Amino acid sequence: AIQPVETEFGRKRQIDQSACNKDFSCLKGFCPSFVTVRGGTLKKGQAVADDGFDLPEPDKPALDDIYSVVITGVGGTGVVTVGAILGMAAHLDGRGVGIIDMAGLAQKGGAVVSHLKIAPTPEEISTIRVAAGHADLVIGCDIVVAGSQKVLGTMATGRTRAVVNTEEFYPGAFTHDADYSLPSRRIIRAIETALGDKAAFVEATKLATALMGNSIAANMFMLGYAYQTGGIPLSLEAIERAIELNGTAVDGNKKAFAWGRRAAIEPDTVREIARPKEAALPWRDMAETLDDKIERRVAALTAYQSKRYANRYRKLVEKVRAAEAEKTPGLSGLAEAAASYLYKLMAYKDEYEVARLFTDGGFQHQLDRQFEGDYRLEFHLAPPMFAKTDPETGRLKKKVYGPGMMRWFRLLSRMKGLRGTPLDPFGRTSERRTERALVKDYSGDIDTVVAGLTPDTHAVAVGLLSVPEKIRGYGPVKVAHLDTARADREAFLKAFRDGGFQRAEAAE
Repeated sequence: AIQPVETEFGRKRQIDQSACNKDFSCLKGFCPSFVTVRGGTLKKGQAVADDGFDLPEPDKPALDDIYSVVITGVGGTGVVTVGAILGMAAHLDGRGVGIIDMAGLAQKGGAVVSHLKIAPTPEEISTIRVAAGHADLVIGCDIVVAGSQKVLGTMATGRTRAVVNTEEFYPGAFTHDADYSLPSRRIIRAIETALGDKAAFVEATKLATALMGNSIAANMFMLGYAYQTGGIPLSLEAIERAIELNGTAVDGNKKAFAWGRRAAIEPDTVREIARPKEAALPWRDMAETLDDKIERRVAALTAYQSKRYANRYRKLVEKVRAAEAEKTPGLSGLAEAAASYLYKLMAYKDEYEVARLFTDGGFQHQLDRQFEGDYRLEFHLAPPMFAKTDPETGRLKKKVYGPGMMRWFRLLSRMKGLRGTPLDPFGRTSERRTERALVKDYSGDIDTVVAGLTPDTHAVAVGLLSVPEKIRGYGPVKVAHLDTARADREAFLKAFRDGGFQRAEAAE
């Protein structure tokens, strides 16, 4: 249930409430951002009202022989229901049908592949599993499962049509590896290479959630898209009746199916209709230019501390930018690295910043988007000055604080002017001293880079100024990453002083 969120300020993590199994193991994490919401309920999204649009009937494949369909997804998302609805629709149309669901070992969150065959008559169905190269249609509700070797093996150039959801659903490995990424681009290239223009890639989850208010609607959206692109040799009446007979969220599933059909013929219109409902937060929109990146961080650091603090950031980044343009014309990446990672070090999450983030309106906005009713907040914190040390782990023990903490957060956020001054009550802890030292060291590294930058040292300089990417987490988690980052910094500094990687290798 822990999923990555790519933001302007780097990759973050969020809890997918619809997938959460409520074991609360995430609370073992040291980050103060984990908050328990007791009482209340998850807010149900509001669907976009359709305008009664009429959709033309697609050209459907002739059912002169067995028609083979492969449906992929992950357990617990309703992917098996798609196959069941198609199976019932085939039965209602008087066709022969066979279905087999291959769910592996996991019922929820594991890979699911449904094989479905539709024939003119029931007698023509013998084996159900789709053989290699014999799929006529692949509905990829999950891109990773759709890109597995077994599913790719069922596809054939000139025969198979595929509709693939581009949404990325991360497995549990992501909780242990913050750099974990899915091979989505490679999968897309592989499917495009195999199928050419018979492959369609759709932001189904994003669009369905925006239009229907629920990500579960994505699979029926995919079914509608596949139908409208001519991938399903069944009647519209039979499919809609099968949705009714399924008996679950009938109206919503019918609408999701219709939105998927419309997206297939009016993609730009559907995206525009969905846009106001996407509920994207400002920090999730990526900066498109270096100037935009710098200005956003100047604004953020002004809110974090002051205009003076933000101007210090701007001057250092502009120094790097000017040196890169003057000394290494045609090369890029150095100023971008400085803009990203100087900000990361300067905006360290101390007590004042945690308090500000809880009280600046953003946190409440996210609560309002996800929850409703009478709820109570519980904060899981380990304030360095007050928390006790766990004798088993050696880490500070987290304690639960009630909603009254919001008053303290508001007071603390207004005290940010004390940060780094002799009056800062938190500034003497080892963590805060270390964080201030990291900013000082990085500023020194910028001076070193600016003084010695050449085309040969440019790549090493980018690596040096990108070292803070390795510094992640909060409290003891962050401290644990510092040793690796420091070793990398020393290696890059040595290579830079030796004239770059190429010269250093030549000397050896």
